[in-house]
Amino acid sequence: MLLINFVIVGPVLKAQDLKSAILTPKESDKPQINGPKVFGVRPGHPILYSVPVTGKRSVSFSATNLPSGVKLDKITGRISGSIAKTGEYTLKLQAKNALGTATRNLKIVVGENIALTPPMGWNHWNVFGTGISQEIVLAQAKAMVTTGLINHGWNYLNVDDGWQGKRGGEFHAIQGDSATFQNMQQLCDQVHALGLKIGIYSTPWVESYGRHIGGSAMNPEGTFVLTNPRAARNKKVLPYDIGTYHFWDKDVKQFAKWGVDYLKYDWNPIELPETKEMFDALRNCGRDIVLSLSNSTPFATIADLSKVSNAWRTGGDIRDDWNSLKSRLFTQDKWAPFAGPGHWNDPDMMVVGVLGWNSKEKHSTKLTPDEQYTHMSAWCLMSVPLLLGCDITKMDDFTLSLLTNDEVIVVNQDPLGKQATVISMQGDAGVMAKDMEDGSKAVGLFYPGDGPSQQVVLKWDDLKIKGRYIVRDLWRQKDLGTFDSEFKTDVPKHGVVMVSLRKAR
Repeated sequence: MLLINFVIVGPVLKAQDLKSAILTPKESDKPQINGPKVFGVRPGHPILYSVPVTGKRSVSFSATNLPSGVKLDKITGRISGSIAKTGEYTLKLQAKNALGTATRNLKIVVGENIALTPPMGWNHWNVFGTGISQEIVLAQAKAMVTTGLINHGWNYLNVDDGWQGKRGGEFHAIQGDSATFQNMQQLCDQVHALGLKIGIYSTPWVESYGRHIGGSAMNPEGTFVLTNPRAARNKKVLPYDIGTYHFWDKDVKQFAKWGVDYLKYDWNPIELPETKEMFDALRNCGRDIVLSLSNSTPFATIADLSKVSNAWRTGGDIRDDWNSLKSRLFTQDKWAPFAGPGHWNDPDMMVVGVLGWNSKEKHSTKLTPDEQYTHMSAWCLMSVPLLLGCDITKMDDFTLSLLTNDEVIVVNQDPLGKQATVISMQGDAGVMAKDMEDGSKAVGLFYPGDGPSQQVVLKWDDLKIKGRYIVRDLWRQKDLGTFDSEFKTDVPKHGVVMVSLRKAR
């Protein structure tokens, strides 16, 4: 297997500076059940769900009201099996350790909708680019477990462009590159054995952005000949766009046999025929595979595309600089009507931690701590996929604290699936808010301006509420008091104050 050593370079904050920026309280040793409260699966398809639980190990798991055909491993907390009949099944989960017991309901919805909450996980592109290997992916999967990310609901390990080799196998489908991905079946099995899910990448083009084989070809054999290596590959360039001969049905059969759970489908412009063909192939492959469209989905056709996909990129690639992040902050409202359980807007992957793309010299994110809080808060408020683009094996305490605040993650994973929209603009500052399933409101007070700070006011009239509400700081996980008609606070440069409002009794 290919193993690449990387050097982390560039300006980085001192460890003590990052430590002082941590807002998330230390998690309790008592058990707490985290993650989504609802899980979707299609009739007869295999279930793979690891109950996310924090607390001192060891932890034992149990559940009541398990449907016929479903089991829960009492040691690992993994739910498996399948359910043949459509409907809703509410399980009462229990996690117990020497210090206490936690209980919570989990609703399993058997029907046509999957990804009922935004996917949470990892994608290799923003750190490894095309320099990826089976060994690297497995190391990231193990790190997702050892860092405890899995205990907060992070569970997808998505392989991006760069894994593809030649066509072959029983389905004449794309196989792993013989130099870097020698055994895709083994990799999928190993990731699943960790209680995680695995994703893969493809394109309907003849070749991918990374100049690897795609889902179509110019000949019936499906052989791939690299086009001009110097030619740009960021738009359709005839005849090397979508080939005359299509092989994505064969590729999906191979993905399903390996046990793939997620597909990033990447080309531009994204069009309905190819999307619908892939959606139908995935629906009929015998397992649930999330379909995520990339990149720059055309807004003019999103009404149709959103019905045959689970997520779609709302723009181009993100970078770890403030202007790139800021451009996604107050600009997503027009997409909100098309999002909801099973179908999610995607402003792109997260750019926190150690990054690097195709460079061998990796670097810590160029975003300041306040900018990273803005990043995570906005992504959670907007109910978009949370896909890490960093090296999990090199995660520092600050980054880990940013990604394991369960009160913040709950906003992203809320079963109502509402996308926060802008309810107020105050000069450079703005307020985004969303309704939560329990009747509370989740709100972000953002200041993208360049002054040292700005006072931002959250007015009840903008939320269309009246009366007394308890305001809770979600990052610090503490109540700030009871307020009537408005709440105001100073927000630092490029920063955020993220709160919830619940009715005072």
